[in-house]
Amino acid sequence: MEYTAAEIARQLQGQLLGDATILLRNFAPADQAEPGDLTFAENSDYFTRAERSKASAIIVDAPFESKDKVLIQVPNARVAFAKILGLFFPEPDFPQTIHGTAIVSPSAKVDPTAHVGPYCVIGDNAIVGPRCILQGANHIGPNCRLGEEVNLFPNVVVYPCTAIGNRVRIHSGTVIGSDGFGYVQDNGIHRKVPQIGSVQINDDVEIGANVAIDRGALGPTVIGKGCKIDNLVQIGHNVMIGEHCLVISQAGIAGSTRLGNYVVLGGQVGLAGHLNLGNNVSVAAQSGVMHNIPDGEKWFGYPAQPDRQTKRQMIALQQLPELLRRVAQLERTLKEQLPES
Repeated sequence: MEYTAAEIARQLQGQLLGDATILLRNFAPADQAEPGDLTFAENSDYFTRAERSKASAIIVDAPFESKDKVLIQVPNARVAFAKILGLFFPEPDFPQTIHGTAIVSPSAKVDPTAHVGPYCVIGDNAIVGPRCILQGANHIGPNCRLGEEVNLFPNVVVYPCTAIGNRVRIHSGTVIGSDGFGYVQDNGIHRKVPQIGSVQINDDVEIGANVAIDRGALGPTVIGKGCKIDNLVQIGHNVMIGEHCLVISQAGIAGSTRLGNYVVLGGQVGLAGHLNLGNNVSVAAQSGVMHNIPDGEKWFGYPAQPDRQTKRQMIALQQLPELLRRVAQLERTLKEQLPES
């Protein structure tokens, strides 16, 4: 695909500076760009490198000037970068068909615009909505509901009674609706508590590879609208995640914990069960949270605390060797000054 600089500027609603007719065939980082490529610069350092590169045009969000490059000025270069990549690297097309190796229950309803790839299994009374894509080897359990434009990458497993909204993307190896980790001790054994709940994934969610989201013990586990979940995340039973949250890789959320909207959990964060995190909470990487967190606070550490408190403790620990040295010196001085008994 190729586009003129003017077409790109119109697509981004940006201001064009330079030759409007120049053809752009690819998007590339500045250090790999070739003639005919478009790149972007979100600060002066990036712009210097982009201007020295072989790229033909640069997306910028500051009043830069260039004698050699076509510039497309936009409010935010990184947002424009995200928007324009799809033009040069469009999603693959999947035919509206059910592959001959797929096994579809007679009671399932598959929209005629959907794609069901090789070796997929669709259970009794499942619903697969318009323009859904099951790329291959996907297992959809009985009574599941997939909305519009759901894209399941290969080997995604969806347990029974899961509800998935519109425009949800789930990457390979992820399991939705597996049993929660629920046991009670009974005469020296761990007796399993049946997990009879469900999972509800709302619109515009993206879930990375090898994620496990447990079904509720009773009632649903809920992933809110617009959430983005990274690879290798564990979400326990009856967790409720609000809208537009970010959960980074290797984080774990124990059962019945609730997150507000726009919460950010850094990599390897662990949340204990039955907690409440407010709106706009941020938890730094590798933190262990064992207490409720009010709206808008930033916590980190193990155990996690408000960030200012943790920072003070870290600074105090850094000063501890010098403090110990000074205390030892004072003890020696006092010992020398005290009369012998």
